[in-house]
Amino acid sequence: MGDIIIAMKQVTTVACKLKVPVKFVTEIEATLQAFADACDWVNKNTPAELTNKAKMQKLVYNDVRLLFGLSSNLAIQALRRVCANRKTARQKKRNVRKFSPTSVSYDARIFSFKEFDYTVSLKLLNNRVRFELDIGNYQR
Repeated sequence: MGDIIIAMKQVTTVACKLKVPVKFVTEIEATLQAFADACDWVNKNTPAELTNKAKMQKLVYNDVRLLFGLSSNLAIQALRRVCANRKTARQKKRNVRKFSPTSVSYDARIFSFKEFDYTVSLKLLNNRVRFELDIGNYQR
């Protein structure tokens, strides 16, 4: 009988701050607001019991892109956030609350990390911007 080899991959999550030049603050705030507004609109304009991402995408994807100026992937992330919040609210027997402009969900297509210089690239409303990370040796 042969040996069994199990390959395990450890995922590490690090919370860190971005060094944001003043010239990008307005665009970041606009992206946060557009994302939150899109989530609120989707939540109000789709059947309350709908939590299936594919069905929701079919219903409102094009409208979200047009109304809020989000890139394709940001629009998909907004739909996913609404679905996830609805599922959580259903489990807790609550309603989905208003979405606040405090965060945006990113995936590998609209976010990238470069370890060699500790920068991240983020898709904002109008362009893609590279930011330095404000991190210490522990996070490195």
